[in-house]
Amino acid sequence: MSHKELDLSIVVPVFDEEQNLPVLHRELALHVGGLGVTWEVVYVDDRSRDRSFDVLMELREQDPHVRIVRFRRNFGQTPAMAAGFEQSRGRIVVTLDADLQNDPADIPRLVARLAEGFDVVVGWRKNRQDGLWLRKVPSRIANRLIARITGADIHDTGCTLKAFRRELVENLPIYAEQHRFLPVLALASGARIAEITVNHRPRIHGVSKYGLGRAVRVALDLFTMKMLSSFSRSPLTYFALLAAPFLALPALYLVVGVVGFSGVAFSSRWGQAAVLTFMMMSMAGLYFLMLGLLAELVVKTSGRPFDPLVQRTGT
Repeated sequence: MSHKELDLSIVVPVFDEEQNLPVLHRELALHVGGLGVTWEVVYVDDRSRDRSFDVLMELREQDPHVRIVRFRRNFGQTPAMAAGFEQSRGRIVVTLDADLQNDPADIPRLVARLAEGFDVVVGWRKNRQDGLWLRKVPSRIANRLIARITGADIHDTGCTLKAFRRELVENLPIYAEQHRFLPVLALASGARIAEITVNHRPRIHGVSKYGLGRAVRVALDLFTMKMLSSFSRSPLTYFALLAAPFLALPALYLVVGVVGFSGVAFSSRWGQAAVLTFMMMSMAGLYFLMLGLLAELVVKTSGRPFDPLVQRTGT
């Protein structure tokens, strides 16, 4: 974190949004500047191909609240968000898109809800202004699947408009497409999560950067999130499941050998193959069990990947 701590940081990933940026910044200055808090907006340029970076430089000259991070190449929305978290200085961090579909007028409501004692406040685009089949339907299916698998009862995990307490974003490293799973990661750490309905506006300038091709990456990240959150609680269980087939087959060999092949000499070809297979499968099963015990030891002594948040006495 940078030297001077502020009350509020706004993190905005930017990719080819030159026409939207001046309008967005005017709205941020209006709605956030009116809160009476110390604030900043961290724009993360994901190596835009248009004049977005030049526009950001102009905004920084006009407004000292503006800070800019620029990537050397295009990395994607999640790394941009992670970089914004790292560079931000606010005790509260709010994220939103640069395409003007998220409404900065909702930021004061998110901050007020956070002040009630929550650790994360998630926006819910209840009335989405997007195409039905390419955006709305896939989003609804994904959100229901995420809720079913992770247990996070959130209507709209894909909404970028969210508010976090600083200690939360500092302890939850993200990569791939996992920015949408921040509430899920937070829930695994014992965070208190609230959800509010937010305004969603139609896109005026530019085009959407994300389509159905992202669904595969999101599905893989969902599987990763489930495995990590469950694995961190009981790693021995997963290694025991891996060991089970390797230990079951030697047990079957023993039964078959005693019942049906007791007369087969160990010096014969079949007898030697059975003994060798028995030994190899048994060693593999014991190997996985020992890895599970080692993982349990590491988790218990060094803390889980999702360390529980410390209970606070105030906001």
